[in-house]
Amino acid sequence: MIVDKIKKREVATAKNKKPNIDIPVGKWLKCSNCKEIVYKETVRENLNTCPYCGHYFRMHIGKRLELVIDDGTYERFDLNIETTNPLNLEDYPKKLKALREKTGLEEAVSCGTGNIKGEKVVICVMDSGFLMGSMGIVVGEKITYAIEQAIQLKLPLIIFSVSGGARMQEGIISLMQMAKTTAALTKLDEAGLLYISVLTDPTYGGVTASFASLGDIILAEPKAMIGFAGQRVIEQTIKESLPEGFQTAEFLLEHGFIDKIVERKDLKDTIYQLIQFHKGGSKNE
Repeated sequence: MIVDKIKKREVATAKNKKPNIDIPVGKWLKCSNCKEIVYKETVRENLNTCPYCGHYFRMHIGKRLELVIDDGTYERFDLNIETTNPLNLEDYPKKLKALREKTGLEEAVSCGTGNIKGEKVVICVMDSGFLMGSMGIVVGEKITYAIEQAIQLKLPLIIFSVSGGARMQEGIISLMQMAKTTAALTKLDEAGLLYISVLTDPTYGGVTASFASLGDIILAEPKAMIGFAGQRVIEQTIKESLPEGFQTAEFLLEHGFIDKIVERKDLKDTIYQLIQFHKGGSKNE
């Protein structure tokens, strides 16, 4: 029948019609907490937090500096040192090169000076995007140099930690950075200078067991995972079950490991107030 032919023609036309939907690739991400699909630009504008559930995404060094340091005041220490390959691993130099191209970073930490609401500080910021923020020779040397500069310039020291621990690709030499950074912080303490350690998700291994835990004041972001080894490893070692959430910032605050949990939007103001308190001023100054 004529009517049947018309219907078939309409169906065929609909099948051939291209949908007028343009979804750019790489512009969206999925929140690991609430599973919502979120536009990346919205996440960036929201301080790298999920607009639906408030989940904290990890921050690039550049974004972290924008968050806490006054515009145009950050000056990076240029040490001109390169990561070595002490174990002569074939793939290690290739991996480092690929990560530098992908992240735009030379290493897993950036250190320098900058102002926080006008107060000059020495600041170190780690980045999980570079070998999970692991601490190798260069990371340890940069942090040690920053501590020494804080002593020389008589400035407060701020370190934002995010790390999986010591870098296994550099063997025992990476473990030596724990002792080196700790010795430098002893000198900072003897000089009577303030050190504020900020723990972000995750902070583990040799970083937790060294400079990250030695702050005069230890802050943490909400729900940050903090510890030395993972829960499964600890349970297998001590042959006991562990409390639920025992490595979260909230659990550690309750048990006295950290001093305060601070939301990301309040970090700059909180650090500034702590610096003022250390100087003997009031929080309203």
